[in-house]
Amino acid sequence: MVLKEIRIHGRGGQGGVTAAQLIAEAAYREGKHALSFPFFGAERRGAPVTAFVRISDEPIYRRSQIYNPDYVLVLDPALPKMVDVTVGLKPDGCIIMNTHQTPEELGFSGFKVATVDATSIALELDLVLAGIAVVNTPMMGAFAGATGELKIETVLDVIRERWPGAGGEKNVKAAQLAYERIKRWW
Repeated sequence: MVLKEIRIHGRGGQGGVTAAQLIAEAAYREGKHALSFPFFGAERRGAPVTAFVRISDEPIYRRSQIYNPDYVLVLDPALPKMVDVTVGLKPDGCIIMNTHQTPEELGFSGFKVATVDATSIALELDLVLAGIAVVNTPMMGAFAGATGELKIETVLDVIRERWPGAGGEKNVKAAQLAYERIKRWW
């Protein structure tokens, strides 16, 4: 595997930073090198947040932001109206978006597109914190399903260990449902 770079766009409170950490943890458990880190503006719930993950078979020395990702995860369907989530995305790159729309309806021409309604999954399972649907774990399942970069079993194990007990099982179920419900356009 060559170096794979992931950029995650979300809002404070949706779990984007945690998703980056857990994706890196899952990659590490699968024997890969991984690095994750956030980029914050004003730190407040609801503000746009970006997080980054690098995964490779080789040691990772690059510590800068990710400017040309292979994958972009979009946790909030309203963000593409405010931020160009495709900026720098490699020509064969993939956008994985939380939305009720199909990939074809989004209009991201020139890229692979996958969609899942992570918000509905979070609400269905009562994954809500301070009134915000927490979509990070479903989006982790969607990432595994859309890209094949991680095994879903590893993702589920990492989630289960991060949140032991009933809350963790809801998050595990959310990731599994998103993995099963992902819609691809390529």
